[in-house]
Amino acid sequence: MIKITLPDGSIREYENKITVLDVAKDISEGLARVIVGAELNGELVGVQETIEEDSKINLLKFDSEEGQDVFRHTSAHILAQAVKRLFPDVKLAIGPAIKDGFYYDFDTEHRFTPEDLEKIEKEMKKIVKSDLHPEKFIKPRNEAIEYLKEIGEDYKVELVQDLPEDAVISFYQQGDFVDLCKGPHLPTTKKVKAFKLTSIAGAYWRGDEKRPMLQRIYGTSFEKKKDLDEYLERLEEAKKRDHRKLGKELGLFSMHGEGPGFPFFHSKGMILWRNIEEFWREEHVKRGYSEVKTPIILNEQLWHQSGHWDHYKENMYFTNIDDSDFAIKPMNCPGAMLIYKSNMYSYRDLPLKMAELGLVHRHELAGALHGLMRVRSFTQDDAHIFMLPEQVKDELKNVIELADHMYEVFGFKYHIELSTRPEKAMGTEEQWNMATNALREALEEMEINYVVNEGDGAFYGPKIDFHLEDSIGRTWQCATIQLDFQMPERFDLTYVGKDNEKHRPVMIHRTILGSMERFIGVLIEHFAGKFPVWLAPTQVSILPISDKFNDYGYEVAEALKAKGVRVEVDTRSEKIGYKIREAQLARNPYMLIVGEKEVNDETVSVRDREEGDIGAMKIEEFVNKVVEEIETKKQ
Repeated sequence: MIKITLPDGSIREYENKITVLDVAKDISEGLARVIVGAELNGELVGVQETIEEDSKINLLKFDSEEGQDVFRHTSAHILAQAVKRLFPDVKLAIGPAIKDGFYYDFDTEHRFTPEDLEKIEKEMKKIVKSDLHPEKFIKPRNEAIEYLKEIGEDYKVELVQDLPEDAVISFYQQGDFVDLCKGPHLPTTKKVKAFKLTSIAGAYWRGDEKRPMLQRIYGTSFEKKKDLDEYLERLEEAKKRDHRKLGKELGLFSMHGEGPGFPFFHSKGMILWRNIEEFWREEHVKRGYSEVKTPIILNEQLWHQSGHWDHYKENMYFTNIDDSDFAIKPMNCPGAMLIYKSNMYSYRDLPLKMAELGLVHRHELAGALHGLMRVRSFTQDDAHIFMLPEQVKDELKNVIELADHMYEVFGFKYHIELSTRPEKAMGTEEQWNMATNALREALEEMEINYVVNEGDGAFYGPKIDFHLEDSIGRTWQCATIQLDFQMPERFDLTYVGKDNEKHRPVMIHRTILGSMERFIGVLIEHFAGKFPVWLAPTQVSILPISDKFNDYGYEVAEALKAKGVRVEVDTRSEKIGYKIREAQLARNPYMLIVGEKEVNDETVSVRDREEGDIGAMKIEEFVNKVVEEIETKKQ
């Protein structure tokens, strides 16, 4: 008798082995029609999987992340099969499911074009309609290598050669197509009815810029056409909001070939930057942080001491000064260690909170660079908090509260992930357990829901990551809170306790915005360039109807400037309709139209960026309105 335990704790018993699909049918025929896979004893499997022993099972629909992975993994195989049919000489690399879709990497002399994507989609539709059933077969490692050599799949050969000698290699076959794959897959290709190939990009084999450049085709798929259409609409909206496009149009920043991955901020971009920075500084001062600044270049030996050399060397830049080796800092923390060590602290001095807007440099592959979202130099809004062991939980809560407050002001919702010990890590298991439990307890005591992200902690400690949700539902990882028992040990940091003995402080590394550059990129896309008044580089545009009202326009501007409002006066000899359109394209929150009536009445005609004309106001009345919106940081 085989016992199958369902997520609600109920148990179903079967006399003989049974498939996942048959378990679903036993529960309900309707359920059997919609499941796409299952978690069997914690492992992701297809509905064809046979259950031969007592097991725990969680049946997956498309609405689950794991269910979407199965669905889109099969979609990637359909894409690869279609490409092989149309371009027989192509060599296959990898084709995983990813968030919101899938991709496949190909090596071919042919350069894929948008027209090719249309042809590939047509071939994919034929494969879907053919109702092909992905079937698994296995081979010993050496046989798998020979088989892959025979069919000319060199990249797959390399993948198998990296596996242990005793590995059993699995393949999936659907019709005339075979792929190296551990699965799982849908039971039939006909389930993938709504799909779209979305773009073509370059990608280095195994992410190594010294290896061949492959062509990557991205796509997405859904169970229902309605969901696909909604997703494609969101993609179109995302294109309109692309921070690279808007950054150029609004004169905020630019990127140049002379400095790939190193952004250039223009004057309007710096206004936005300074507003965010001032808000950041105000909130930190309120909470007892002191601000510090550490050098960009530090001796190489420091990075050996911190552990970055062993764990982060490939992402660092180096230089030589006075015959000594130096590194350009990829992180701010070692500098904070040296500041701490320059003084002797008592337990009464802790917690000590050092905040730093620190410029760091990290080597990113050229193909990974993306506007402000992935750059090689960026300013982290860092802080390092040194504390007594008994203060850890309260300080974690304080940082979470600060992040929550700042995100609320910017209008972001968020979810939290707790990341645990990675494979390459410093310190003992006991230290990691202590640190992870402290993070977990702080979240639970604050009644905050979180997801555990196994193995994704920093090399020196577990962390809490905040993932912001923007106005069109995309998520961005920004704040991170890392609890660290390792660096205080490596740098021999101490404080004098109540017993007059030296003790080791505990340390929190944390950012709230993540990096100024990336956060500005996120803000541009979140607001589609339509920043709230307090952030907008130009808060008010004054638009005289003709040249003879320019002087009045400047008078109004001076009244606003006297209260700190950022104003532009458009004195060009253009029609008022043109001026309004230009100000609207610049996404300025308010436009003040001034002509003869306004001069006579000592008023301004106010046009709101979103609402259009909102009527005439006395100058003082409008000034007070804008100032209030700035001071309250109205969204």
